[in-house]
Amino acid sequence: MPRRPSIGLTPLELDIMKVLWKEGAAPVQTVMQRLLPHRKLAYNSVQTMLNVLLRKGKVVRRRRERAYEYAPAVTRGQAIREAVGDLVHRMFEGSPEDLVMSLIETRQLTPARVERLVTLLGPRRRGARGKP
Repeated sequence: MPRRPSIGLTPLELDIMKVLWKEGAAPVQTVMQRLLPHRKLAYNSVQTMLNVLLRKGKVVRRRRERAYEYAPAVTRGQAIREAVGDLVHRMFEGSPEDLVMSLIETRQLTPARVERLVTLLGPRRRGARGKP
């Protein structure tokens, strides 16, 4: 079965997107500097990754004087929704409830956090029933 092209973000692509979400539009040199010290990459490597993100539609670029500037084409929220949706689809057969249950069962979601979620959902649950 042929592998479908990845639309999600690899760890390096995510690190680059985090720089762009924080900086806004930035040239390759700025992205490279912001990735330091935890990622020591050559200029060409960063440029290649930005071009991959451009092909994926995650960034846009425009010519600024003699260099290109790259800017996010998707928001952090859009990237999160896409990643969570992909995770739910691939690992939990489309069931967000199974994802939440897995978080509870593996103790990554504590009882205190579950209570907080219930509190946050309270107004939405009442509104869904047509009550104030």
